[in-house]
Amino acid sequence: MNEQLQQKLEQFNIEDFQINLIDWYRREKRDLPWRKDQDPYKIWVSEIMLQQTRVDTVIPYFNHFIEKFPTIEALADADEEEVLKAWEGLGYYSRARNLHAAVKEVKETYNGKVPDNPDDLGKLKGIGPYTKGAILSIAYNIPEPAVDGNVMRVISRILSIWDDIAKPKTRKIFEEVIYQIISKNYPSDFNQALMELGAVVCTPTSPSCLLCPVFEQCSAYHEGVQEELPVKTKAKANKQVQIAAVVLKNEDFFYIHKRPSKGLLANLWEFPNCETEHGLLSQKEQLREFLLKEYGVKAEIGELKGTIQHVFSHLTWNISVYFGHVSKEEKLKGLKKVTAEELSQYAFPVSHQKIFTLYREKEEQS
Repeated sequence: MNEQLQQKLEQFNIEDFQINLIDWYRREKRDLPWRKDQDPYKIWVSEIMLQQTRVDTVIPYFNHFIEKFPTIEALADADEEEVLKAWEGLGYYSRARNLHAAVKEVKETYNGKVPDNPDDLGKLKGIGPYTKGAILSIAYNIPEPAVDGNVMRVISRILSIWDDIAKPKTRKIFEEVIYQIISKNYPSDFNQALMELGAVVCTPTSPSCLLCPVFEQCSAYHEGVQEELPVKTKAKANKQVQIAAVVLKNEDFFYIHKRPSKGLLANLWEFPNCETEHGLLSQKEQLREFLLKEYGVKAEIGELKGTIQHVFSHLTWNISVYFGHVSKEEKLKGLKKVTAEELSQYAFPVSHQKIFTLYREKEEQS
């Protein structure tokens, strides 16, 4: 932390800030299912789900997940396929796999109790500095910082911090600040109040400054630069990937493929597909050649039925969808044969759920 920021903190009325922020939170906080109690398991699940995902989207997933896996033991004993199916549609599936692996370790190593020790908790798979701080402060009332994008935005405005929050080293600055200003008596309410303030008042654009419980202490508000903070450099351009996918059938059976156990969307199921390139061969011809080479199947592929776009944080899939038919029963290497009813038992990424929705719509029209 630089000397100028340290001087700001020394002049900052920390006690007033804590009182105004926590009082506001206790009056105005949203009624969210993971706030019903301080169960560390539920808080852990909610924090993992809330990464990269909006609160409104998470609520029904959280309720369903906790209903299905109400305890650490229930989740630890579940099959991965079950866990991924319960997570289906939330995206960023590595979160679910890491959570599953971590609760198994908690069951085996810590007798099913989420560790309240920062070192032990931080060693669990998928738990980074933010999640660790959130669990320790919210569930165990330990004054640990929980610094995410919301918190960095709020604090950058309150104290007029102009460091680039896109740089990993900047997080350390904010963690040091939180260590100094966090309420030692009410760390759970304090950290949740900062998160809540960033979510509903101190928003990325058009913050509601006059509704803010701490606007009188906000440097950015007094300087009129709240729209300019935080400083955040833009991410690299999103990579565009062209894909051809086929809903492949033989009579009443579908053929699906399981993705590798590592990498993007690991262990999820999908319809056969391949990346395509502009060139002499059409997408359909490239797809036909891929099926023959990869799975040893000669398929009759129809005309283009539609396109689906799916955007990840770093790339975009532009998927051309075809329907195909295997004319005779073949032993297809790497493909699993299932009925339409059985499809619902497998976890698919959102893009491939959309592919099947497109298939059903076209079938109903024909």
